[in-house]
Amino acid sequence: MKDLAECIECVAKGLVDNPDEVRVSIQDGENTVQLHVAPDDLGKVIGKNGRTAEALRTILAAAARKHGLDCQLDIMEN
Repeated sequence: MKDLAECIECVAKGLVDNPDEVRVSIQDGENTVQLHVAPDDLGKVIGKNGRTAEALRTILAAAARKHGLDCQLDIMEN
């Protein structure tokens, strides 16, 4: 799970204006990765019509399947 979180963190840091405020946490037992970004960067991570968020979820799902896991991504502001 930690590898998956690092993957999402790396991609998210490339999308936002405040990469130092990007934080990723893993909810144990729920197979959920939480992406925390600055309030100003929330729109950049979600994207127009949610396309960027959907792409991040697709990346996470594909990487999780390689490890035999089923994960979901929650996007939150700090």
